[in-house]
Formats: sequence, C-alpha cells, structure tokens
Amino acid sequence: MALIRRSLGLCPQHDVLFDNLTVREHLLFYAQLKGFSKDKIPDEVDRIIRILNLEDKRQARSKTLSGGMKRKLSIGIALIGDSKVVMLDEPTSGMDPSARRATWDLLQGEKRGRTILLTTHFMDEADLLGDRIAIMAGGELQCCGSPLFLKNKYGAGYHMVIVKDALCNVSEITRLVHMYVPNATMESSAGAELSYILPKESTSRFELLFAELEMNREELGIASYWSFSNHYGRGFPQSWKVGGF
Repeated sequence: MALIRRSLGLCPQHDVLFDNLTVREHLLFYAQLKGFSKDKIPDEVDRIIRILNLEDKRQARSKTLSGGMKRKLSIGIALIGDSKVVMLDEPTSGMDPSARRATWDLLQGEKRGRTILLTTHFMDEADLLGDRIAIMAGGELQCCGSPLFLKNKYGAGYHMVIVKDALCNVSEITRLVHMYVPNATMESSAGAELSYILPKESTSRFELLFAELEMNREELGIASYWSFSNHYGRGFPQSWKVGGF
C-alpha cells in the first residue's frame, strides 16, 4: 500500500480539501503522505504552487478559494510527489475558459514520465490532451483509439464554440444558428461556453452565420467564438473518458 501511495495521484470530481489548511499546507501534507523525499518537499511544493499560478494564494485557507482555484489545488495534490499514475476526474470543471486552457498547458507540461487517466465532458479537451481516447455511453465502452482515428471514423463536420459573457442570450443565439444552419444541434452549454455541431453539408452558409454573429456580438452577449472542423460525431453522448496521454 505504501508503494501505491507513492506512485498514485488522484483528483476526484468533487474537491476533497481541508477548510482550514492553506494551499501550501495541503501540498506539504500530501507530499509527505506519498513518501516524497523530505529534503525535496519544500522545492516541490514551491514548484507546484508556481505552475498552478497560485503563488499569491499560498497562505490562503482552502475555504477562501474560488471554485476554479480549488480545482487547481486538487490537480496539484494529484501531481505532487512525482506521482507516476495520475487519475483526474473532470479536472477543469468549474473553471472559466482561460483557466481551463492554462490547465491544459500545465498537464501537457507535466505528462512526461507519467500515465494520466482523465475524464471530461469537453471534446476539445479530450482531443488536445488524449493520446488515446475511449468513448463511454450507457456505462459501456463504445470505441477506443487515437484522436486521428476517431475523427476519421466519426467525424461530423464542424464545431462552433461560443464564449458567453454575463448577459448571454442562449435562446436567441440558437435561433440565429438555426436560421442559417437548420440542421445544427446544440452540443453543450456548460459554464461559460456554448457549442454547436454544424453539419458539413451546410458549409456554404457558415459565412453568413459568422457575419451575423459578429454584427450582433454585444446584443447577443458573445465574448468570443471560433469554429473547427472534423471533430467527433454525434453517435455518443458527452460522457468521455480519456486515458494514457
């Protein structure tokens, strides 16, 4: 069991933190629990705090942190101590888009020498981070392969992602999307992001749609938006398990 503790890092779906411990104290505690070399712990704690971008919160108690900062701390707990097997259950849930992308960069930088199993509802997250992606539906494994293999097999045209501002009018945006691309489907509306699947056969109407969105960005409550092609199809619900990247 001691050997397992030393090699395993876990970030559960819901943060399991001690309200009255600071960010630094959490990392110190878990580094010691994993049996990390005592003389290396202070430097390792400082390194994790730095890559999490929580340097100004190192002495803050966890109960004072925002939801996104708590997720960062949970990820740091999973990574600290040079864990070789890291399990991350929806690690970016509750983060705003910029924090989510910063976390992607962090995980990309920390993956060398580790096996990371990650679950996510975000397909762009799966695509970016996963060397191999397994799709789950109804509690059963539907398929597994590299991102390129799955795109080629289940590609469904184009995705459009919209970053919402505080006054975003989702129903009006959806009406506008359907006006130009009747077969478009809303993929998700999670947190600050809204995404749609745009069928390939409607490509000729995309320019008109994008022009309309750009013209009415402020009225619709759109902070930014972008589209990308050849992503995964609609044959599976958005319950993704990403492993081994």
